[in-house]
Amino acid sequence: LGAPVRLGNDVQVAVEGEFHLGAGKDDKTVLGVWWGTGVGGGLVLAGKPWLGRGAAGEIGHMVVKEGGARCPCGRRGCMEAYAGRAAMEAKAREGHKDGTKTKLFEIMEDRGRDRLTSGIWERALDKGDELAEHLFDRAIVALGAGIGSAVNLIDPDTVILGGGLGVRFGEEYGPKIQKQMHKHLFVDDRPPNFEVAQLGDLGGAIGAALLVKGRTKR
Repeated sequence: LGAPVRLGNDVQVAVEGEFHLGAGKDDKTVLGVWWGTGVGGGLVLAGKPWLGRGAAGEIGHMVVKEGGARCPCGRRGCMEAYAGRAAMEAKAREGHKDGTKTKLFEIMEDRGRDRLTSGIWERALDKGDELAEHLFDRAIVALGAGIGSAVNLIDPDTVILGGGLGVRFGEEYGPKIQKQMHKHLFVDDRPPNFEVAQLGDLGGAIGAALLVKGRTKR
């Protein structure tokens, strides 16, 4: 290319964007949880991005139930197996095939889609769809357990909820996830702040721009 190139994980750079310019700009240590097609994560510890050996932040593959649901990664019991949109869709399709009543796929067809997008889930929830509500409740429990365990380990100032589902549903479901998280905290008298990502869909691009700029610390 004839120019220096910087590489970064999409979620990690989005979390760094939030750390510098969004929901974590007043903090030193943040845990980002990106709830979307899967469940990803990113870490900033003491003002610096923490990459580990290259795979830090994979919170979606923390086990929340030994021998539990099969995750898209092939393992069992991962948080993503309950909370990732792809896994939730697979469970919805399984229920629909078995005769469970749901408006999810009717809405999907009406919208000309072949996947259950965030917008389709939102419309189904607005209509009081019981299967959609059940799968969201199931996801919230898993997210709370996984995030709570991560908080016990790193003790962040703030947990930032992002991603397609996280941003779309954060205002309504963020407090529910926070409540589930609190059940698992060892030090429960001073929980971290819990915020929804502020940079929206541009978070990844902003974080990538900061990466290129070399802005890795304040």
